[in-house]
Amino acid sequence: MTPLILAANDTGAGTGGWVVLAVLAAAGYLIHCVIWPYRPCRKCGGAGRFRSPSGRAWRYCNRCNGKGAQLRAGRRIWTHIKGINRDR
Repeated sequence: MTPLILAANDTGAGTGGWVVLAVLAAAGYLIHCVIWPYRPCRKCGGAGRFRSPSGRAWRYCNRCNGKGAQLRAGRRIWTHIKGINRDR
């Protein structure tokens, strides 16, 4: 058989590549969360505050408590995993 026909008949060879790609993406996100644990707040856009309706005063964001940043979900998972290892 020619190589093109063999490649067309092979149906199960591509599934392992997707698994490896998913594992690499998850590891990359975990490393990203370890280096940069905070993300900008979605509500205030990372500013931590809003202008009042009159435009003269500021009020703090309720979601991030005026910090402008929130902890990433991956960092929460990382901290939980580290806490499990410490309990032993």
